[in-house]
Amino acid sequence: MTKLIIQALGTFFMGAVILGVLLFLPAGTLNYWQAWAFIVVFMISVTAIGLYLSLKDPALLERRKRIGPAAEQSPVQKIIISIGLLSNLGLLIFCGLDRRFGWSHVPTYISLLGDILVVLGLFIDILVFRENSYGASNIQVEETQKVISTGPYAIVRHPMYTGVLIMVLGVPLALGSWWGLVIVALVFPGLMWRIFDEEKLLEKDLTGYKEYEQKVRYRLVPYLW
Repeated sequence: MTKLIIQALGTFFMGAVILGVLLFLPAGTLNYWQAWAFIVVFMISVTAIGLYLSLKDPALLERRKRIGPAAEQSPVQKIIISIGLLSNLGLLIFCGLDRRFGWSHVPTYISLLGDILVVLGLFIDILVFRENSYGASNIQVEETQKVISTGPYAIVRHPMYTGVLIMVLGVPLALGSWWGLVIVALVFPGLMWRIFDEEKLLEKDLTGYKEYEQKVRYRLVPYLW
C-alpha cells in the first residue's frame, strides 16, 4: 500500500507539472485560478482511478497503459488516435492562449460546472471499468473477451467514450474558454470515426456483438446517437 501511495503521488505531481506547462506557459501567467482548479480536480480524479485499478483490476490498469498510435493495430486507428492526442494537447494550449489574450469571459459558476463535468466524465469511466475488464486504451479483441451488456453498457454501446466526451466538454469550460468548445466540436467527428471503425472489428471478432447491437441501439448518447 505504501508503494502504491508513493506511485500515486508521483503520478499526481508529474501530471500536474505537465498540465501546468501546457496551460501556464501559453497563458503567460500563474494568475489563472481556473487552470489551478482544473489541474487539481483532473489529477485527483485520474490518480483515484489509477489507485482503484491497482487494487481491484491490475490487469486492466496494464491494458490502460498501452496507449498511443504505436499500441493500435489498425492504420486507421493509428491516424485517429494521433489526431485525438494532438487535439487534446492543442485544446489545453488554446485555452491558455485564450486566458492570455482575453478572448472569452466565462462566469465563475460556468468554470466550476466545467470541473464537475470533468469529474462526472471520469466517474462514468470508473463505472465502465467495473463492468468491463477488457476496456483497454487501444482497440483489440482478446481470446477470452465477452460482450458486456450490463451497467452503462445497457444504456449505450460505448459508455467509455460517453465519459470521455463529457469530460472533454468540461475542459474548456473549466479553463474559462468559450472558444475551446469549437476545438471540442472539431474533435467529435474523429470520435465518431473511431467508433465506426471499432464496431467493424467487434462485429467481426467478438462473438455476440451483432446481437448486442440489436439490443442496445445507441452508440454514444441515449436517444440521440
